[in-house]
Amino acid sequence: MTTEEAIRVVTAAHDGDEMFGGDAPQRRYRDLVAALHPDRLRWAGPGVRAAAADAFLRVTSSWRARQFTVLRGYRCGRPAHSGDLADLYDVGADRLLKLPRNPADNDLMAREQHALRTLAERGDPRWLPYVPRLVDSFAHRDAATGAERRVTVLATAPRLRSLVEVRRAHPDGLDGRDAAWMWRRLLVALGLTHRAGVVHGAVLPPHVLIEPDAHGLVLVDWCLSTEPGGTVPALLPGYQDWYPAEVTERRPCGPGTDIALAVRCMTWLMGRHAPRELLAFARGCRQRLLRARPDDAWRLLGELDEVLHRLYGPRTFRPFTLDP
Repeated sequence: MTTEEAIRVVTAAHDGDEMFGGDAPQRRYRDLVAALHPDRLRWAGPGVRAAAADAFLRVTSSWRARQFTVLRGYRCGRPAHSGDLADLYDVGADRLLKLPRNPADNDLMAREQHALRTLAERGDPRWLPYVPRLVDSFAHRDAATGAERRVTVLATAPRLRSLVEVRRAHPDGLDGRDAAWMWRRLLVALGLTHRAGVVHGAVLPPHVLIEPDAHGLVLVDWCLSTEPGGTVPALLPGYQDWYPAEVTERRPCGPGTDIALAVRCMTWLMGRHAPRELLAFARGCRQRLLRARPDDAWRLLGELDEVLHRLYGPRTFRPFTLDP
């Protein structure tokens, strides 16, 4: 790009989108800066130097003010959330764009995309709100490094909070009556998942999100998912001791793998407030051998309901809120 071309681009641009628009805004920024930099214009006439200086100032100030990049038309500002593998950007219209930090994790992103497509195709539509909806997926090549990363765009819901936040708000443990609806909805999510032929592989507190007011639940982060009989590809840092033996020993997993992790979430959530009846129920779901554990989340939900009825009587709506 020549200096004159750069001046025309900057002068004609109404805003940063037009100035740096396209799929490679960083490349456009570098091209403009190189063409307008004062060191390049030592021998230019005074008029060109003055116009280039004005354009250079506008480019650099616009770039600093522009706190987003554009990936396939999605505007990404600062990450709204940062997970173990990827950053998530709020791209508007109740959408989150998930971008892995390391291209080496592209295979895990592909696992999530495959799992969500499978759930959408095979899952019972009544229960699909319990899992994220895949809106878009594509490969993005970094203009500076040439590295390619797999990008996922997910539909999201407002006001979701993780079980980590719930436990933080209740450090001494959660009342079993509040944990009950979360447990029930988590089993619904697993019933949907397993009937579709998918194992989540990481049913852990950061991945279980609830909507407190309406008692909703969404099971997220499917990057470690597999099929029944497959192996979970990695362990979530900080939760290595939560996994059943078949995961840590790289043996085939199944629905019982997710069920064991789910009940661990619930007993951890209740802490010292866990009734002994629910602890006994949880022990039956966490047998060491996979074949000894329950493998049908829908049937297990019925058994849980029987325990809950004996403990608390008929189900009633119990309001639950978390501080903002």
